Amino acid sequence: MTIDRRSFIQGSAAAGLGLAVPNLFAQNNEALRIGLLTVKTGPLASGGIDMELGLKQWLAENGNMLGGRKVELTVADTGGVPANTKTKISELNERNKVHVIMGPLAAFEALAVDDYIRDNKIPTLSVAAAEDMTQRKPNPWFVRATSTSSQSAHPMADYCANIKKYKRMVIAADDIAYGHEMAAGFQRVFEENGGKIVQRLFPPLTVPDYGSYLAQLKTSADAIFLGFAGSNGFRFIRQMNEYGLKGKIAIVGGMTALDEAVLKNMGDEALGIETACWYSAELNNPINNKFVPAFRKAQNYDPGFYAAATYVNAAVLDAALKSINGNLSNKDALMAALKKTNVPTARGPVSFDSYGNVVGDVYIRKVERKEGRLVNVVTKTYTNVSQFWKYDPKAFLANPVYSKDWPPAKNLE
Repeated sequence: MTIDRRSFIQGSAAAGLGLAVPNLFAQNNEALRIGLLTVKTGPLASGGIDMELGLKQWLAENGNMLGGRKVELTVADTGGVPANTKTKISELNERNKVHVIMGPLAAFEALAVDDYIRDNKIPTLSVAAAEDMTQRKPNPWFVRATSTSSQSAHPMADYCANIKKYKRMVIAADDIAYGHEMAAGFQRVFEENGGKIVQRLFPPLTVPDYGSYLAQLKTSADAIFLGFAGSNGFRFIRQMNEYGLKGKIAIVGGMTALDEAVLKNMGDEALGIETACWYSAELNNPINNKFVPAFRKAQNYDPGFYAAATYVNAAVLDAALKSINGNLSNKDALMAALKKTNVPTARGPVSFDSYGNVVGDVYIRKVERKEGRLVNVVTKTYTNVSQFWKYDPKAFLANPVYSKDWPPAKNLE
């Protein structure tokens, strides 16, 4: 940055008279450079494409301005591969000189770049749900306005045990960190409320066919919980129907199992399925009532988890930057502002805990048909849900991170 002689003299004179001096950095015309780490190829692409669309819509609605600055956006496709994610974040930081990262999409991607974010002190607004980055090993440069892997699974387990009165359930989830953590959180709360997880299935993320898993499915259970990302939930349900399992076992799902990005490709097989998520296109609040019709008009389908993630992230970043007068030179101040942000968004009001993770509402949703399209209608709201659910944070963090091994599966049949 250069400051001309007149500005320097005026600023010095004002300081000498004890007058307030405008933040000269905030007065310059440097653009805010944002790097979006997303996925545009592979099984997670439907969500990754929506991440880009959601962010670009927020920018379009706000004159391509964020925090009082023009935005230069660089989009990087990681392909959902950790090694690619490392390469792309390095390029965004070293070549594009970005001020802020949004993303990545997947928990395993976030874990892969955790050290790079720390070492290079890159303010990062995550979409990925990697639990320990806001728990036992909090990354000081990382905030999450979406949720951890288990943050929506906890209330869904409570709902299944105490409202649906299910006693025996199966879990099927992607064999990745996100799937493991979501499944473990669901299992913990469900079993602590009197239920039993009698079977767990963890297909590889890129498995071409679920036939061998469906052949093992214990249809004697009350219900199956789906912990899939991208289009895999849609694929699993479609193959359940192909294998004649429709109606043999009730289906519920985690926050991305029946995302709006895949509902557009489904038919009556999705009707009645309940999922838990921090967002629904059917939410009735002023911001969402503006966001959804505009997105639907542009894309011909409703926004879901992934589009809302970057749309909400943009709102949080905008508020944080405005609170520090758009000053990009002080990264510590920006991170502090992000963690203090408490604003209304398309998902509802959000605030952050001391670890940088969101505290916000989680919704139980049911697939219904509305005006010819499938939608996730909100049927119950769990308010102000923390990443620690109803547990004491200190006690929660004394346990291992959620995984295939913890909590132990003691009721498998």
